[in-house]
Amino acid sequence: MRSTGRGRKGVGGLVALAALAGCAAGCTVQPAGADGKRGTPVRVEMPGRTPSAPSSQAPDDGRNPSAAGTPSARRAPRVLWSRGASGRDIRELQARLRQVAWIFHGPTGTYDEPTEKAVRGFQGKRGLPRTGVTDTVTWQRLLAMTREPGRWELYLMGGQPADAPDARCRTGRVLCISKSSRTLRWMIDGRTVSTMPVRFGSEYTPTREGVFQVYWKSRHHVSTLYDSPMPYAMFFSGGQAVHFSADFAARGYAGASHGCVNVRDEGAIARLYGQVRSGDKVVVHW
Repeated sequence: MRSTGRGRKGVGGLVALAALAGCAAGCTVQPAGADGKRGTPVRVEMPGRTPSAPSSQAPDDGRNPSAAGTPSARRAPRVLWSRGASGRDIRELQARLRQVAWIFHGPTGTYDEPTEKAVRGFQGKRGLPRTGVTDTVTWQRLLAMTREPGRWELYLMGGQPADAPDARCRTGRVLCISKSSRTLRWMIDGRTVSTMPVRFGSEYTPTREGVFQVYWKSRHHVSTLYDSPMPYAMFFSGGQAVHFSADFAARGYAGASHGCVNVRDEGAIARLYGQVRSGDKVVVHW
């Protein structure tokens, strides 16, 4: 049977449709030219489908820093304290740094230059970034290496708050001395004029408690018993006096007196010495 041109065209159309159906995601076809020969290849893309990613592309498994939604860097630890901060937490930081020999002076409660330098040294020794600020990572490392400091480690060089004055201190001119808070209040008619930290005798040479009077003042006194200087001495009970102590200024509560009431702030006791009179009351209490 003879075929017609129409039949050839119909068969060609069916072949073309089959080719398109076979490459729904896009393929290359070679349509016939006007002379019946194959023409130039043409790339046909079908809408509604996205070409597959090249096989060489790395999968998004959370390890690719450029993958969408994945942080490019680890979040920096939170800063707890830095230079200029103050308070009880800074005292603890300084006390713990003192335990591991990065600070040698007593806690001051202020994040000062020596504290910043000590933190930087502690960080560098342990492979942490040497920022000089105390962040959560630095603090946890320090906690793991130290113990909870006691009260007098926190206030090794003074700075502690004074407790309420004894009832016997509320009238007249009184040196009101508390063994509980280790403080001396200079009071006149119930009003506190000044307050300063003080140190007492050890258990072998205790400071006597009770109500006394200043019976003698000696500006440049030297102990005949211990051959030690006792500047600004104000005697109130036998050989016990309120006076300046260079040892207290240097070592804080790490030491003790031989029974006297030591003051570590020379300027403060110099002013107090100029105000106190012989006959003024002295109350030593818990």
